[in-house]
Amino acid sequence: MVPSTKKSVEKNSTPPRRVAVLVETSTTWGRAVLRGINSWRLGHTPWEIFVEARGIEEHLRVPPGWRGDGIIARIASPQMASELRALKLPVVNVSAIEIPEAKFPRVCTDFNSSAQLAAKYFWERGFRHFGYFGLIGLDYVKRHREVFAATVKKSGGTFNWLGVRPMAGTEPDWRLDLASLGEWLKQQQRPFAVLCWNASSAREIVFACREVGLPVPEEVAVLSQADDEALCETALVPISGISVSGQGIGYRAAEMLDTLMRGSRLKQTSFLIAPHGIVTRQSTDTLAVADKAVAKALDYLRQNAHRPVKVSELCGPAGISRRVLEQRFVEFLRRTPAEEIRRAHLDRARQLLVETDAPIVDVAELSGFGSQAYFSEAFRRQFQTTPFAYRRKHRVATRHFH
Repeated sequence: MVPSTKKSVEKNSTPPRRVAVLVETSTTWGRAVLRGINSWRLGHTPWEIFVEARGIEEHLRVPPGWRGDGIIARIASPQMASELRALKLPVVNVSAIEIPEAKFPRVCTDFNSSAQLAAKYFWERGFRHFGYFGLIGLDYVKRHREVFAATVKKSGGTFNWLGVRPMAGTEPDWRLDLASLGEWLKQQQRPFAVLCWNASSAREIVFACREVGLPVPEEVAVLSQADDEALCETALVPISGISVSGQGIGYRAAEMLDTLMRGSRLKQTSFLIAPHGIVTRQSTDTLAVADKAVAKALDYLRQNAHRPVKVSELCGPAGISRRVLEQRFVEFLRRTPAEEIRRAHLDRARQLLVETDAPIVDVAELSGFGSQAYFSEAFRRQFQTTPFAYRRKHRVATRHFH
């Protein structure tokens, strides 16, 4: 028993590994990545984490002479990639930026899924005319735009886009000609739904709309690829944003770095983390449906998606008969009222699965399903997976984040 005790003492006295985290702390995404890393650390091997308050376009590096065991970084430039490679330490990259020099294991947002989510979100609100406002010269922004365009065109929508040169990195120039941007918006068929690369780009769209007298969201609905709370919530019109899983990225990156620091090989060197969903604020809080009766029925359904809703209930707010309601739903939404009710309940269920710790039986009740068995079967038919598997895939151990 004595040797065993001695071994245990030696193991517990091992100093914690030193890890540098080179991500900006000025954005919601960057802080979420840090929370994810810390969540992994609290549940596993203690780490001594080195991190400093930094902005998104600052050049991040470890200080001269720093001695550590591994690095998690948002690698944004060839210079940064070269500096990290020279340290000869395990590195995990959390950036989607494609840099040939950055041949490190990587975990980042699945921007294809994000673009498809945005297209679906707008389409279900009745929009048929779409636009994209982003940055020129960045391959990953181009791919994001192209997936969004392909998705809306496949559904039968129109598409147009406008790009500007960034002032630095991934931020648009604040000196952007708002009058010209406004004229581009006025040329589009409306109501017009615009997906923007980030919150700064979305803010410029809102400013431009005001410049030329286009109301947001009634004429132009605006959605940001990144839900940066500081920018989105303080905008002239609060901006809706896609909730990407920064915490999930941080958690997975920490898991990968630990494997590398222990001298083991990764079974998978690249991970894409799907977004959680969309945070709706005033900039998209509208329904672009030409038929007012259908719009009123959808608004009623949206407000009551937490409980069972019958097709007959929608007739009252819409002010039309069930037969006419069904005809107009198919005409304007290409779905029956019953299909739309089921879609609304399932969307609420997906949000509850990702954003709460509620048991599956409670998720079923809180999303308008009569029983857990019926909910699970409907969910499996729609998404080809179980509610439990969906939660596990999209939350990446979210239980540690609360």
